[in-house]
Amino acid sequence: MKSFNILLVFLVLLVGCKNKDKPSEVSENGQSERNFASFGKFIDYKGAIGSEDMLDKFQLLKEADTLETKFSATVTDVCKSKGCWMKLNLKNGEEVMVKFKDYGFFVPMDIEGREVVVNGIAFVDNMSVEDQRHYAEDAGESPEDIRQIKEPKKTFEFEADGVLIGQ
Repeated sequence: MKSFNILLVFLVLLVGCKNKDKPSEVSENGQSERNFASFGKFIDYKGAIGSEDMLDKFQLLKEADTLETKFSATVTDVCKSKGCWMKLNLKNGEEVMVKFKDYGFFVPMDIEGREVVVNGIAFVDNMSVEDQRHYAEDAGESPEDIRQIKEPKKTFEFEADGVLIGQ
């Protein structure tokens, strides 16, 4: 009986422990299946708006406004220390800084150029010189470039609770 209980506990643990970073396959309207690695809260890529539409929404936000949304874009930069933030391309050279809710998860540090879908809250912020320098250091920029940062900057920001990274 004791062996049976141990085996039962082992099986429950084996089934219950799932790797969140494992790519999951989802299909879109009968089209070919797409693979994504999921980070944070599991989300579906269906219903995500494009990066150009997201820029239009950001431009309508005032500094105190927030917008719950899901959108897709291409990664332009990632924190080289831990993967604790990423920048996404919108259009016309505009970018959005994406951080992760409650610092609860990170993304791989080698995903520049990959398509992602992010779900969460969009807002506009006035990023301090100190924060800009911190992120520039995380991105591996040179000390000379970091010293050139001297003024606060209006930024588009996003707090993601879930991220899908295209495989």
